[in-house]
Amino acid sequence: MVGSRTLSEHESKRLLASFGALFAEESVAASVAEAERAADRIGFPVVVKLVGDRLAHKSERGLVKLGLTNPADVRAACESLLGAATANDGQVALLVARQVRGARELLVGMVRDAVFGPVVVLGAGGVNAEAVADVQMRLAPVTRKDADDMLDSLGSARLFGTFRGMANLDRTALWSTIDAVQQLALARDDVASVDINPVIVTSDGTPHAVDALVEFDSRDTTVNTPNVPRHPDTGFEGLFSPRGVVIVGASTHPGKFGYVSLHNLLANGFEGRVAATNLSREVVLDVQSVASITELPVGEFDLAFFCTPASANEGLLRECASRGIKAAFITSAGYDEADNGDAQDRLVQTAAEAGVLLAGPNGQGIVSTPSRLCAQIVAPYPPSGSISIASQSGNFVSSFMNLARATGVGIARAVSAGNAASVDVADYIEWMSRDPATSTVLSYMEGINDGVRLRRSLELAIARKPVVVMKGGSSAEGARAASSHTGALASDDAVFDGLCRQLGVVRARDVHEAFDAAALFATSPLPRGNRVAILTTAGGWGVVTADALSNDGVLELAELPTTVMEQLDALLPARWSHNNPVDCAGGETRDTIPRVLEVLAASDAVDAIVYLGIGIQSNQARLMREGGFYPDHGLARIVEYHERQDERFATAAHELAVRMCKPILVATELAEADPDNAGPRTVRSLGGMCFASGPRAVRALAHAYRYAKSRDLAAT
Repeated sequence: MVGSRTLSEHESKRLLASFGALFAEESVAASVAEAERAADRIGFPVVVKLVGDRLAHKSERGLVKLGLTNPADVRAACESLLGAATANDGQVALLVARQVRGARELLVGMVRDAVFGPVVVLGAGGVNAEAVADVQMRLAPVTRKDADDMLDSLGSARLFGTFRGMANLDRTALWSTIDAVQQLALARDDVASVDINPVIVTSDGTPHAVDALVEFDSRDTTVNTPNVPRHPDTGFEGLFSPRGVVIVGASTHPGKFGYVSLHNLLANGFEGRVAATNLSREVVLDVQSVASITELPVGEFDLAFFCTPASANEGLLRECASRGIKAAFITSAGYDEADNGDAQDRLVQTAAEAGVLLAGPNGQGIVSTPSRLCAQIVAPYPPSGSISIASQSGNFVSSFMNLARATGVGIARAVSAGNAASVDVADYIEWMSRDPATSTVLSYMEGINDGVRLRRSLELAIARKPVVVMKGGSSAEGARAASSHTGALASDDAVFDGLCRQLGVVRARDVHEAFDAAALFATSPLPRGNRVAILTTAGGWGVVTADALSNDGVLELAELPTTVMEQLDALLPARWSHNNPVDCAGGETRDTIPRVLEVLAASDAVDAIVYLGIGIQSNQARLMREGGFYPDHGLARIVEYHERQDERFATAAHELAVRMCKPILVATELAEADPDNAGPRTVRSLGGMCFASGPRAVRALAHAYRYAKSRDLAAT
């Protein structure tokens, strides 16, 4: 690293100890004789290391001698180490320390991320730390609660409890070292990384830090306090709730953006005034255009939607200001994405001088269902709802809205940030979190330029309502090049993942998981705990769903009390599963499902229910309708009965969820395979989400539980 320097192990420890880190007793010796005296004073067994400012990974070079039990061993080890020194090592010395023995090792560290600032790292330690890569990261400052969560989230977390005769890790002592690391990082901007590895946990649970490395960087890494929110609300009100919209650059050609955007605005019933500009003053979709924005009345239009060449946009922004237009969405390309950053900078400056909120450029558009606003250059227009979407990619705005149409779980606001020259995803998330029409924020993001401001925006947003994020560009190729174990482990994606865990932001792996989670938040009560009952009409669905629940490690199958089992015995045939999942084994009668749901929902031992198998009867009814014999031969009556049953089951699940204030999630592949099936259709008509499978339902439920727990709304 250019401009960097590394302290010796001993100096690193002295610096960290001044902030409260706990290290084993040690002494630095300039000669073999001094090392022998130090060993005798410390007490055998000891470890001896060759140390110096240029020596980092000593174990790899054999510069650490362990298990020395007498003066002769110390002497031989010191002579060997000094003999192994090279000219490139610079000035070296011998470090003698008390030997700490323990079968469990941790790594505690910090890396100063270029985007997010100081990041605290906790993971499995030792020489194989990078290969194992079992780490958790959180952005400084971290709390004791964050530190406990980091430890509990490690894949090797069980090792640090009571394990094979060894005591629980002393978390308070570990916290002293973690806090020392972050206090050093917060106190000194020139600290690039800290690596305490290993921290050996002895059999009595005491953590002993036995090695340390502090790296400095002379470059300026000062992080300014973020300005959040940084745009006035009047601009966002103009963007999402405009009194009037002008399509700038309207066209009579159905393939042009200037035609499509005007069509979408009109076709979906925008409730405000609509105008269009066209240099030839053509009539477009029955709208008489004007040649210039300056021909429009002052104070009647709040949003200008640009479908114009990049070269014209600065002048058009000034014209917008003259008419009192508050916001401009610019679809034009030819800016940063085309290596034309100067033009984009001028655009931002012009908008700021004009007092116009600048969305885009190179964006797809805006949707705001409370205003029936569909100002975008592509489909679709979603049903009305309370999920709001802020995306760096226009494609994912469309994907999420397509899923809204398919599931019936609707959208309040949606915007693609485009190049985000002035307003980025963080700005939209923070504003949406204050928007009364929004219950849940759903976001897609890729590159992050200002991690500190993003963190502040997410902190503010998550305190108000759930935030679900899907992030692209998550490969390990973004790992920070550094000389420490900590730096090598701190990939961009790992840091972002740690931020989400720290704040309680839901991070989803793909578009379906993201929408499923947002839909649950928008349609269901939050779980008050992680105990789940699975009700299934067929065994296989329950088994697979239980596997997904168990593999995720967040939720657990509820242990059904004796009273609940007795009630189920009275409702189900003798062959039912007598366990959770509750498998009805095909023995349902007319009222079985509603009554079993009632028993489970009423139990204090159950925090949530996943109901599998709705729609089976209506699926048979569909086949009867299509079979050629319908409506004769008694088929009309049985078809109606089957469909009515699924409607009853969906209604019972909805009413119980509302009455008991517990999530009751309904899942069936028919939600996608046959959305007109009476089961999924009724779930949608009642404002619910019908999940496409049991595993997808429990994954969304796990996200909801994590969020509820992070907000202290659920039991741990």
